[in-house]
Amino acid sequence: MANSDLVPDTPEAPSPSAQLLRMLWNDKFAFVSVLFLLVVLFCALFGPLLLEDVATKQNLRGRNAPPFDFSANWLYWLGGDALGRPLLARIIVAAQNTIFVAAGAVFFSLTIGTSLGLIAGYTSKTLSQVIMRLADIIMSFPSLLLAVIVLFMLDSSVFNLVIVLAITRIPVYLRTARAETLEVRERMFVQAARVMGASNRRIIFRHILPVVFPTLVTIATLDFAFVMLAESSLSFLGIGIQPPEITWGLMVAQGRSYLTTAWGLSFWPGLAIILTTLSLNLLSNWMRTALDPAQRWRLENVRTKNG
Repeated sequence: MANSDLVPDTPEAPSPSAQLLRMLWNDKFAFVSVLFLLVVLFCALFGPLLLEDVATKQNLRGRNAPPFDFSANWLYWLGGDALGRPLLARIIVAAQNTIFVAAGAVFFSLTIGTSLGLIAGYTSKTLSQVIMRLADIIMSFPSLLLAVIVLFMLDSSVFNLVIVLAITRIPVYLRTARAETLEVRERMFVQAARVMGASNRRIIFRHILPVVFPTLVTIATLDFAFVMLAESSLSFLGIGIQPPEITWGLMVAQGRSYLTTAWGLSFWPGLAIILTTLSLNLLSNWMRTALDPAQRWRLENVRTKNG
């Protein structure tokens, strides 16, 4: 009898992606949040292509149309605005600017802050002090106040809004990346790479960054919600994106004059902001648990108990 016949078959270990999907399914709140965020992402990518003409076309017969009128066109199920434009179509189209501004600001602040934090945590003390003082200068100004001042002096364009919000969030990633790097640089595998003659650049981006990056991604997910709320606040104050462009915050601002007669003008885009922010927070909590080997058992045990 062959030796292979005596060895029992062992189940094949699932891939890392399959494990993450299983843990996501075990956390029902995070799973629903991901589905909602995928819908928002689809609206941001394809909404203007499909509904931009409908969202900008005026129809005075549908002026301040009430919601839940299912006998009308499905685009008017959430009602119409002061010019008769369907709110549902405008919310779908406005998702692009809202998500683009938040994603752009988070991407630039994550890239710049992480790079500076890795350099500050691994290189000389003098350069580290210079970088940290730069972060202190940025943090000395309230982020929303700094954005108000800069946008008041410059044009309220999408590009300027992304840059201003990105600058205000750089210290968050810089300080986190530096603190993580100071701890990781003392580990054995980094010391071994240094002894073997690896360059500082290779050690930082090949050995330290993969360890630090999951923490930064979790923070970025949570920060995405903060930046989106900041953009909505600026648009609500009238110094964010200006018409004919639309965002959820601008829609809330435009509807505040009709709160007593047409509450849906501000309520529905405000609800979109709340649900997106809540979904991002729930996803961030799940990522913090799923990406931490010391806490991952909490999600894995759910499957064991249910199974």
